[in-house]
Amino acid sequence: MKKTIFLLFGIIIAYILIGNIVSANDIIPDDAIRIRVIGNSNSDYDQEIKYKVKDVVEYDMYKILQNTTDLRVARELIKNNLSNLENDIYTTLQKEEYKLPFSVNFGLNYFPKKEYKGIIYEEGYYESVVVTLGEGLGDNWWCVLFPPLCMLEAEETNTTDVEYTTLVKTIIDKYF
Repeated sequence: MKKTIFLLFGIIIAYILIGNIVSANDIIPDDAIRIRVIGNSNSDYDQEIKYKVKDVVEYDMYKILQNTTDLRVARELIKNNLSNLENDIYTTLQKEEYKLPFSVNFGLNYFPKKEYKGIIYEEGYYESVVVTLGEGLGDNWWCVLFPPLCMLEAEETNTTDVEYTTLVKTIIDKYF
């Protein structure tokens, strides 16, 4: 009986230790290009507009990068298509009768620290496309543009969130 308790205790400790080892660096490559859309404020209206712009940006970026595997090529495609992206954002905002200005910046941009699904994404300056709506004081949406870790949502197929797990967790879930 004592052996079973010690074995179970050991498995739980290993599960906790292994689970804490996973970090954003294990998921997001160092040379990734991120994308971020910042809402004007946290009002329901501004957040709704942010998500409409996010959908446009995500779709446009997916279209131009869908067959790209080289970072340098991705950078050039983004640079060469920024005016098209700005036009699509402008059209979307006009359709929504949104009167506030917006900006699009491609370069090194600040990202605050964020925790998502137990993974901590460190704050810092990252190569990214950032769309700021109005004053940019609202919540933001962001993901990895290249390699396309979250651009799969822009495809016309149904996708689900990626769920990361460990072998120890799988064993514990299966038998306990």
